[in-house]
Amino acid sequence: MAFMPFLTAGDPDMDATVRLIDELSSLGVDLIEVGFPYSDPIADGPVIQASYTRALERGLKVDDIFGSIGTLNPDSIAPLVAMVSCAIIFRTGLEAFCLRAKDCGFSGLIVPDLPGDEARETYEVARSARLDLIQLIAPTTPPDRATRILKTCSGFVYCISVAGTTGVRDELPSELSDHLSRLRAKTDLPLAVGFGVSRPDQVRSLRGLADGVIVGSAIVRQVEESSGSVETAASSVGDFARAMIAAVRES
Repeated sequence: MAFMPFLTAGDPDMDATVRLIDELSSLGVDLIEVGFPYSDPIADGPVIQASYTRALERGLKVDDIFGSIGTLNPDSIAPLVAMVSCAIIFRTGLEAFCLRAKDCGFSGLIVPDLPGDEARETYEVARSARLDLIQLIAPTTPPDRATRILKTCSGFVYCISVAGTTGVRDELPSELSDHLSRLRAKTDLPLAVGFGVSRPDQVRSLRGLADGVIVGSAIVRQVEESSGSVETAASSVGDFARAMIAAVRES
């Protein structure tokens, strides 16, 4: 099983983001999602919304993200995936954004507000730039629509655990196993579960059902509570990640 943490770019600043990417990579995470702050939340709960607001209030720009990510050594960090809205991509230009994302070190894109039925062009441009386009599928997605979405999905499938926004939850829904079983019958792509995963016991409950877990709000909260101290954030995020990695690696 893979462990995939999420970081908000520029929270508290890009130097901190780079430091956290290095820290998480050194611990052996399998992939890191980097969220591009956006003013209009898509499926983000209050923790990630607040982190986006903090970054934007500091004047963070897309160029700042690409410039800082481009300083990282790709041989020493985990693969990076950009979580980014359609508006940011198309303001830059689809082909230009994909080429720059690949050039600075990203391996894939997650575009949560890209309608799955309208993703063909983005999928083809991303693939031509050697980027994966990772699609989200919710438990409420009708089976026939899920089949169409999977035709423009690569890398892995982002399996939303609940009908709602991101955020820490006490329990994962009981119907999640059925959701994953239905998707498993439709695709050979790895299935990674996000929205609500925040504890080692939740990771263990997904063993045999999912190929990976995505953790966002629980990590972003660790950064928020560090009060802007990069070293405090690295330490607390590192401690949290170690516990989650241990659960992921259990035989």
